[in-house]
Amino acid sequence: MKKSIYITLACIFFSAASFSQQLNIGTYNLRNDNKEDSLNGNGWGLRFPVICKIVQFNDLDIFGTQEGKYNMLNNMADSLPGYKWIGIGRDDGKKKGEFSAIFYKATKFKILKQGNFWLSTITDRPNKGWDAVLPRICTWAQFEDIKTGFKFYFFNLHMDHVGVVARKESASLVLRKIKEMAGNSATIFTGDFNVDQHNESYAEVISTGVLRDCYTLAPIKLATNGSFNAFNLNAKSDSRIDHIFVTKQFNVKRYAILTNSFNGRVPSDHYPVVAIMTY
Repeated sequence: MKKSIYITLACIFFSAASFSQQLNIGTYNLRNDNKEDSLNGNGWGLRFPVICKIVQFNDLDIFGTQEGKYNMLNNMADSLPGYKWIGIGRDDGKKKGEFSAIFYKATKFKILKQGNFWLSTITDRPNKGWDAVLPRICTWAQFEDIKTGFKFYFFNLHMDHVGVVARKESASLVLRKIKEMAGNSATIFTGDFNVDQHNESYAEVISTGVLRDCYTLAPIKLATNGSFNAFNLNAKSDSRIDHIFVTKQFNVKRYAILTNSFNGRVPSDHYPVVAIMTY
């Protein structure tokens, strides 16, 4: 009888543990590698080692990136053992232009499906949508936790910085894509939305109630600044233009905008946003 009780308790313990797994999720606009930044002391070669240390210290499981070019993503992959990334260049669907790449721990997750679509009325090839001034792309994947078998979708994008119509239509497009591809499955949606929490495009994302902002959900927050800094360590705002949204399957525990600096500089013109959650 006593042995039976122990076995039952052990089953309950392990069952509960298997349904309370933690995920450390992030989104990070890396700032593209360009000559002007280098001349101003903000070159990619100086910045990316710090960015990688931030990723490692915070033990991110999966994180979306924006503005990364092919060379930049490979630099990061070389400095982040155990991580892989997916994505394509927005300019040619291969290696040209900026990516909306997703990094993930290859030993923890396997990819079941993956793909990309452009933020436009024409989604299957490079083009500019609506009033956007640049082509914009969304990269997505369905991941499976190798240990637990938990499956979830991850969408990551970078919305246009000028096109008002493009941003609102892009939000509507991704919501439709999530409904079509993920259905009621667990989903995480990250990116640089180029609008803050007071904008109509942000309101569009949360309008259906399917996706919720991790900032709103987290009982513990560390967000003493906005997420855009323009390479100015002293810039202050409450404007969050980089977001992490999740569906109801995730229980968000903590949220932070990480304002790390080095040698009086910041590693990007955006701060990374991180959310710790369980499922």
